[in-house]
Amino acid sequence: MRVWKLLLGAAVVLVVLPASASGAIVAAAGDIACPPSHVAFNDGQGDGGRCEQAATARLLYGQGYDAVLTLGDLLDPDPFLSNFREVYGSTWGRLKGKTYPAIGNHEYKRGVAPGYFSYFNGKGRRDGRAGRRGLGWHSFDLDGWHLVSLNGNCSKVGCRGDSRQLKWLRRNLERHPSRCTLAYWHQPLFSSGAHGGDEPVRPFWRALYAAGADVVLNGHDHVYERFAPQAPNGATDHGRGIVQFTVGTGGRSQFGFTHPEFNSQKRVDGSFGILRLRLGRGGYGWRFIDTDRNTLDKGTRRCR
Repeated sequence: MRVWKLLLGAAVVLVVLPASASGAIVAAAGDIACPPSHVAFNDGQGDGGRCEQAATARLLYGQGYDAVLTLGDLLDPDPFLSNFREVYGSTWGRLKGKTYPAIGNHEYKRGVAPGYFSYFNGKGRRDGRAGRRGLGWHSFDLDGWHLVSLNGNCSKVGCRGDSRQLKWLRRNLERHPSRCTLAYWHQPLFSSGAHGGDEPVRPFWRALYAAGADVVLNGHDHVYERFAPQAPNGATDHGRGIVQFTVGTGGRSQFGFTHPEFNSQKRVDGSFGILRLRLGRGGYGWRFIDTDRNTLDKGTRRCR
């Protein structure tokens, strides 16, 4: 059997699923939905370049995903609980029971992200799928992989060495020394897109690199980008480096690229889509799939 262990503070929840010889199948993307008030909402169908949450959600249905990792900015603007239920809930929310979210900066447009935490954790609950209310970091185990969701809104919760979050991350990685580790949050450290890299999250990379992590997933820039394995300082490191994927292509809107960053190996703009990961014993495979179901990037790699 496949056992997931969801770690939420002191609580441990075990979820048992049928075993799969080929590994767990995971979907990921961020920057997903628009509210009904948006000019391009169009009854939830978008206009071809904005508010395409329904089109990307169709890539999830009936595909046998074991987990969905959302990479922040799930609803922008007006991240009210009612909009989460109506818009996100009717599209990506159809896989809510398999979703392990990360929080974005736009979730904070209404205080301390009340709509986000209430939607994923339940109204009034302190802990749940989104992590502890007001904090947002959490982790779980899946088929020999350890997955960690972090809060990259460093001005809100802190990301430096003396912060509660970074101390938790270091302890968490020490207690779960899996051969294969994947971490995800909203703001990328490295990006060729319009937002560029977000320096405050570098301590995450240092902790993950020291612990031997393999993959980092981010959103924020509304593009798809894959980097070669690299160290926290951006140096190429094929032996111990982490592979970063930016997947800000969940449907909200589209950005372009400014100039290619060092180690950027694959860049796709002008397309919405999802990253499909197969997390196997000792390695992983990836495919970036657009809303026409074309594969625009793919590959495999062993864990460190």
